[in-house]
Amino acid sequence: MNTPVSTKLLMVDDDPKLCRLVKGYLEPLGYTVTTAHGGEEGLRLALQGGFDAVLLDVMMPGLDGFEVLKRIRAKSNVPVLMLTGLGDEADRIVGLEIGADDYLPKTFSTRELLARLRAVIRRSRVTASMKRDEREPAVVVGDFRMDPESREAWIGTTVILFTTVEFDLAISLARAAGRVKTRERLLLEAAERDFEAFDRSIDVHISSIRRKLGDDPKAPQYIQTVRGVGYMMLKPGVVPDL
Repeated sequence: MNTPVSTKLLMVDDDPKLCRLVKGYLEPLGYTVTTAHGGEEGLRLALQGGFDAVLLDVMMPGLDGFEVLKRIRAKSNVPVLMLTGLGDEADRIVGLEIGADDYLPKTFSTRELLARLRAVIRRSRVTASMKRDEREPAVVVGDFRMDPESREAWIGTTVILFTTVEFDLAISLARAAGRVKTRERLLLEAAERDFEAFDRSIDVHISSIRRKLGDDPKAPQYIQTVRGVGYMMLKPGVVPDL
């Protein structure tokens, strides 16, 4: 299936050769790729809006990818894929904690690039195209409430700001409150991609969700870890049978 011409990407990377390669590969497939070779320029363009996704390199002189991502997330929920060096697990984890939707190693294949781009863009577009007459009811678990259409979440009256993947994970757990969801199932539902052995992205996203909910993993009120299996959203007043 060809990608619509309206798909617009921003690639922020200080390697002009890599930018040309990605641009040359994606544009014949229907993507429009704007490139920026520094953090300041990339941040300015990202905050202007109009992009369906951002490819963001971690290591750049001056304003690095992590700082760019922090500033983007303060004002925008545009899907962001971090580009990391081979084997730089620490970079991937930090990026996910800050708010990246996914990551790609710098040795990515074109097939993987397409799969991950399409996944994050698909989620974003589905959300944007939801119609009022197809409105899903709010998902409520105790004082935790999520609106599938507006993609907003609250604890009581306090707004919780989730990234795209965090929202998808949290609402998946909330819809199945009281039932265990495996890590593999969550990864496929929220990231829409095959998982890798020892893929820690789910754990990092769950950790971020807990932090935003003010949840203590040692004495959880919202999300219970089921060791060796996955996670479960707790129902208020119900003791889980684990």
